[in-house]
Amino acid sequence: MQKANITDIAEMAGLSITTVSRVLNGKAEQYRIGKKSQQKVREAAKKLNYVPNHFASNLRTGKSGTIALIIPSLNNPFFAGIASEINTAVRKFNYITIISDSDENVDTEKMELLQLAARNIEGLIIVPCGDQWEHMKEIQDMGIPVICIDRYFEDIDIPFISTDNYEGAFNATKYLIERGHSRITCIQGVQGSTPNRLRVKGFMDAMKEAGQENYIITGDDFTFHNGYLETKLLLQLKERPTAIFALSNTIAMGCMKALKEKNLQIPKDISLITFDDHPYLDYLSTPLSCVEQPVKDISIMAVKFLLSLIQGKSIAQSQVLLKPNLIVRDSVGAPAE
Repeated sequence: MQKANITDIAEMAGLSITTVSRVLNGKAEQYRIGKKSQQKVREAAKKLNYVPNHFASNLRTGKSGTIALIIPSLNNPFFAGIASEINTAVRKFNYITIISDSDENVDTEKMELLQLAARNIEGLIIVPCGDQWEHMKEIQDMGIPVICIDRYFEDIDIPFISTDNYEGAFNATKYLIERGHSRITCIQGVQGSTPNRLRVKGFMDAMKEAGQENYIITGDDFTFHNGYLETKLLLQLKERPTAIFALSNTIAMGCMKALKEKNLQIPKDISLITFDDHPYLDYLSTPLSCVEQPVKDISIMAVKFLLSLIQGKSIAQSQVLLKPNLIVRDSVGAPAE
């Protein structure tokens, strides 16, 4: 069946093509088109199942109504949550989101960025997967606004919104220490990323402040596999840790699998706390204590910042760190020995 066009709508509504075009393009008030005529156009468009030709509109206006979001992994519940929140926020402003997954690979990230820029995106929100930023700056210099979220670059002129990762890690470690733990292991993620670096620093500073030096920092990826393997290795030690601080909930899931295979119970045999919250953490057999990031606030703020830049407006603050929240559940107890 042939798609309906504005000529078909004009014939059904008994109005001129110009009037129909102005109503459909949101210019009815500007041209003082009456409410009755506007209603006729909308009813005719609905009856004819009219679908606007956005491609043709893009050619006329130079606007695509599209932003891009690049995240490191859709398999990671934290990043999937960010994608969902941003998509919801963008939709409220009548934009659409193209979501891409860099698979924690900088070369893939660069390729995705080039392909997205060729699709006439109006702006980019990105969670960088490494410590390279030049390709993002090139996009910014092309006139496409860029906002970094979660991971960011402190000394580069690219706006960012993230959590105060240092404070979150410091508070989580301090909580473990207050519960009596001294042999604490931190299983970290991507070592080159800013959040990981700040979380590790928060962990170390909390341990040093308490006069604790008997700790281990290990791992190299925000994955289930990393958490699983590193926990397996830790359990081989003669003096194993009494508590583990996993720097992401994916790492924590790997830890739990390794502990279960050894028939070790949380927190009876070993305590576990993680960075990042997710609804499923509350439904585990032992609900996990965690550092909750304000994902919704980060996402909404990122979208508002980006749309302001797209509209040529300045933003009052280009570097924003939001406070995390320590959620205490059942996974941390007193040391087993």
